[in-house]
Amino acid sequence: MSFRPPQSLSSPGSRQTPLNALEYEIMAERADALGRCGLKVEAALAALSAFDTGVGDAGGGEGPAREALVDAAANVTWAFFIQRELCGFRSNRDVIERYRIPGEVIARVGVVRRPKV
Repeated sequence: MSFRPPQSLSSPGSRQTPLNALEYEIMAERADALGRCGLKVEAALAALSAFDTGVGDAGGGEGPAREALVDAAANVTWAFFIQRELCGFRSNRDVIERYRIPGEVIARVGVVRRPKV
């Protein structure tokens, strides 16, 4: 299935070339990927919040389970920030506020962890 932008957005002198169609497809894929990344961030932050409030199987406290949740949230947040940059968004401040990303997650964004042996 192919898509084309509304003709009201195209300039009068431009023609629909395969390159324009390809650019439109790429922009659509970037937007879709950004949405999927946002959903992953929401899910990871919800899991961390549920753990902290004691909802679910493992309730509250500190330890390796919570550290794993914080690391997972940091990883998906990092991927989300990268995807936002690919879409042309340079500042992440509004996203941090909107998603209420905790400081401990932000502190771990971009940290590469060694595999546990």
